[in-house]
Amino acid sequence: MLPDDAKDRGTAVPIGRRRFLTYLLAAPTLTVGVRIASDSLAPATADAAIPSPPDLLGEVIDVQDIISVIGAPTVGLLFVIKVNEDGTVTVPLPRAEVGQGVTTSISMLIADQMDLPLSMIHMPLADARPELLMGQLTGGSSSITSLYKPARAAAAAARARLVATAAQKWDLPAQQLTVHEGVIHAPDGRTVTYGSLATAAASASLSSLTAEPKPESQSTLIGSRVPRVDAREIVTGKRVYTHDLNVAGAKPCVVRRPPTIKGTVRAVNNADAVKGMPGVVDVAVVPSGVAVLAETFALAVDAVNALDVSWGPGPVDHESDDTIRQKLRDAIGLLGNLPVSLPLLGQTLEMEFDFAFLTHAPLETNAAVADVRADSAEIWSALQLPTSAQLAISAELGLPQSKVTVHVMPSGGSFGRRLFFDAAMEAAQISRAMKRPVKLIWHRTDDIRHGRVHPAKHHKVRVAYALGNVLSYEHWNAALDTSLQHGFGEALTMAITNLPIAGNAAVGQVFFDAMVHCPYNFGVVLQRLHEVPTPIDTGSWRSVYSLNVRGVEEIVVDELARRFKKDAIAFRKEFLKDDRQRAVLDRIATEGAWGKPMPAGFAQGMAFHAEMKGVMACLVEIDARDPKSPRVTKAVMVIDVGRPINVSGIEAQAMGGLIDGISVALRGGLHLRDGNFLEGSYHNFHYARQKDSATDVRVIVLPANGEPGGMGEFAVPVCFAAVVNAYRRATGIMPKSFPINANVDFEPYPPGLLPPPPMRPLPPKH
Repeated sequence: MLPDDAKDRGTAVPIGRRRFLTYLLAAPTLTVGVRIASDSLAPATADAAIPSPPDLLGEVIDVQDIISVIGAPTVGLLFVIKVNEDGTVTVPLPRAEVGQGVTTSISMLIADQMDLPLSMIHMPLADARPELLMGQLTGGSSSITSLYKPARAAAAAARARLVATAAQKWDLPAQQLTVHEGVIHAPDGRTVTYGSLATAAASASLSSLTAEPKPESQSTLIGSRVPRVDAREIVTGKRVYTHDLNVAGAKPCVVRRPPTIKGTVRAVNNADAVKGMPGVVDVAVVPSGVAVLAETFALAVDAVNALDVSWGPGPVDHESDDTIRQKLRDAIGLLGNLPVSLPLLGQTLEMEFDFAFLTHAPLETNAAVADVRADSAEIWSALQLPTSAQLAISAELGLPQSKVTVHVMPSGGSFGRRLFFDAAMEAAQISRAMKRPVKLIWHRTDDIRHGRVHPAKHHKVRVAYALGNVLSYEHWNAALDTSLQHGFGEALTMAITNLPIAGNAAVGQVFFDAMVHCPYNFGVVLQRLHEVPTPIDTGSWRSVYSLNVRGVEEIVVDELARRFKKDAIAFRKEFLKDDRQRAVLDRIATEGAWGKPMPAGFAQGMAFHAEMKGVMACLVEIDARDPKSPRVTKAVMVIDVGRPINVSGIEAQAMGGLIDGISVALRGGLHLRDGNFLEGSYHNFHYARQKDSATDVRVIVLPANGEPGGMGEFAVPVCFAAVVNAYRRATGIMPKSFPINANVDFEPYPPGLLPPPPMRPLPPKH
């Protein structure tokens, strides 16, 4: 039950930067929330040879700031901390855990402020909370930046109330009391635990209590290395994902999908025969194909493959990689031939690059459990925007939003895929059609061929330079449109109306500008997004635009250094905009032994990236003696994220970004042929394997410097570019298309069919 003033809590209370007003929720034990005021944004500064003005979107205000603006109306509702009588603390997390470790990092913030052992914090994932609107978004590497202050404020409020209750009990000033591991100590030796005060604190008359979070300098957990709180459950198989759920009556369900993207069902010619197959419970036509419910997953796959379906064509049956690539080149067209500057004595560097489609390929495929009744529905799925899923599903079912309960499940990976609620919606449609609960599981082939893809892209760059300076930098990014139809797009559209610097730009261009900026003083800088509408379902893959735009930029910078006859790091230091960035380059040069002699066929490569309120450099060494089978042998990364929370988590994110960067650069990509993606599983989607990965990886996380920035997507662009630059030095070959080695070296599965599961358990006996 929320207090009566809940409707007012979206408004920031003018109580100063570091002071927060606590409030109680009706509960038998202490349950508190907090009102929090947000700080204003501080613009960046720039200086250099021929200074480029700071990008207002990207440098002054980035995507994390926009996400904060979107979530600001409900920031005071984010955290509710419940102190239990056993001394543990329960804090439902208004974010998704998709493998990034946010449950560990936010638990650290709570434990640190409350002076509790981390093991005493219990952090389940919150169900969809419609009162949070877009405040429940997990994306844009924004979880730490958007939750840092609210989490610390809420924890400080809970601690203050417990200490004040003890002070009242002992008739002592609260300032005389200390706390250690959930035990409050009086100067005379008396002690009391949080748990024993939980009931009294809920009813104590302390309505005017204010709380102040500890200074960062007094933190004991923040900035340390902490193992993930869910690590043991994950490695022992005890962690419950959507695939593991046993909801009463919900049997496994698989969908037969069309042979080409978004084909349609004209007729099911043998539905009755398939219904009669062993273990089959029901068959139903839904918008995405033909659903089969069976006693086991394996039996459902057998039945799906036995279906005889007459299919209608899809909207992209005529499209293949070559036709898409031509459309992207045409999208830039004449604009790419009109330079913004014409230096009379200067020179011009022009480069073009193509990128293949990419699949998110999380280890856990799409899945959802749905139980749709006449007057209500209950959904379980891994979701990064659960409130959008709840709203869309309620509209689809014709139910009030309050009658649709959405449970957020942990996700076995995402990389942006769980921003979309395709599986949850599909499961709801199937449950409605079959009039029973269903456990929908997408086969790996479904996930790759009919899921969301990172769009193919074409880049054209033109740089004008003269007399040792860069005069202009122009970068055209043509891409199939990245879908924002997961709910965030609408919120972004509303948010940019409050950002005068956005002007009349389209929402996609604003999102692009907010994520991407050139960190170099390159004179007149123009970066433009040209989106090509397509019926192919697309989605934000890790780092969205930055992977390609900043990755290409770092490849171009290496080529510029070559033309200027300067060392790649020295060149970057000369043109970067601030000393924080240069310090990271100095450190990478030292830690990576930049410039050391390498045998023939081996080389170093490096790149730099600034985004998410942080800066990062990556240096790799590559063995490219066989250009068709290169391997990254060593990687060093130096990272300044402002204030690190969990150093172990940052290291893990960096290593994941390295593997993604290696994959995109060398072999990871999809092939579109006649409206169908050829890849259908991990063995033919060539994501980097252990044999492709560096055996020597070092991650240096710099000491705290300001407030925390994001990390989830940060490492991918810089690692990708470092690998490409190393390959260029080792082979003398400048790649023009990525992945570099993109041959179809496999026999594709037949379109529309699923490979059989590896195990076929018998159906349970009744």
